[in-house]
Amino acid sequence: MKSLKPVKSLKPFEPPAWVMLLAGVDEVGRGPLAGDVVTAAVILPANHPIEGLADSKALSARQRENLYTDIVSHASCWCIGRASVEEIDRFNVLQATLMAMRRAVMGLKIQPDYVAVDGNRLPQWEYAGEAVVKGDGRVEVISAASILAKVVRDKEMLEMDAKYPGYGFNSNKGYGTAQHLEALQRLGPTPIHRRSFAPVRDELQLEQSPLF
Repeated sequence: MKSLKPVKSLKPFEPPAWVMLLAGVDEVGRGPLAGDVVTAAVILPANHPIEGLADSKALSARQRENLYTDIVSHASCWCIGRASVEEIDRFNVLQATLMAMRRAVMGLKIQPDYVAVDGNRLPQWEYAGEAVVKGDGRVEVISAASILAKVVRDKEMLEMDAKYPGYGFNSNKGYGTAQHLEALQRLGPTPIHRRSFAPVRDELQLEQSPLF
């Protein structure tokens, strides 16, 4: 339940005194043009602190990999949830992300008393909890979730790079970099591209436009 360095102007996170099992939840992959949204839920043990937890974006790939090993080895329990590209396109990325968060928490072998979710929105669920703005850098258990989700999604995008070469998924992880946008125009969308996102949607419309 430990908090990291407080963020100026934000109230320190303190779960209610009655909470014994706190789960942290975070997501990775809302912004990319390709790939699933991946979420993680984690409950950390009070008797085995994990040193070095921080927002996954502030860590190197090697640091994340090392912390991933520590988290999965010592967490009381953890679970990965996801929303598919099809769900993102059908429901919009925010709703798909909230669905994926719910799946991650429901998949925990030990159900939490309270859930701290990174951001400013909570899924619709029966759990007591709160949204914590910038929680991935403020609350250790959310940091742990952010690291798990990041490592899992990055590994999946490396696999997608081998399956769909030319888009730079190994480096851009599906985000709309100049390299990715150029490849999208040159090669067209893959099955893992999000059809509802403007650059992909625009490219599909160009492909379907009749030639005169």
